[in-house]
Amino acid sequence: MIGRLRTVVLDAADMDAEAQFWSALLDIPVVQRSEDWTTLQGRDVRLAVQLAPDHVPPDWPDPLRPQQLHLDIEVDDVDQAEREVLALGARRLPDPPDAEDFRVYADPAGHPFCLVFNT
Repeated sequence: MIGRLRTVVLDAADMDAEAQFWSALLDIPVVQRSEDWTTLQGRDVRLAVQLAPDHVPPDWPDPLRPQQLHLDIEVDDVDQAEREVLALGARRLPDPPDAEDFRVYADPAGHPFCLVFNT
C-alpha cells in the first residue's frame, strides 16, 4: 500500500451550501471551517469542501463535461432517500440504461452521486 484515502474533497462555488448538503445527507458534522475550506468528519468518513469560485459543474451524462468524481451512497429505502436528498437541494439526473440498483443525482454544486440500494 502506498497510501490511505484521507479525505474526499469537492470543489464548490457555494461552499456553505455544499457542506450543509453533505452534512445532512451523511449525518456527519462540520468539524472545521475557514474562508476557503470546510471539513466534515464522522462515522469513518472525512469529506471536505474547497471554495472554487469559478467551479464549472459536470453535466451528466454529457462527455464534454464529465462527472469528474462521484460518490455512491448506500440506502435502505431509495424512495424515502430520494425525497430527503431532493429536499436538501439535490436534483435528479438521468439514469444510465443499465441502472437497476441505483439512481443518479447532483448535489447543489452539480457533483453527481448515486443512491445505491438492493433490488
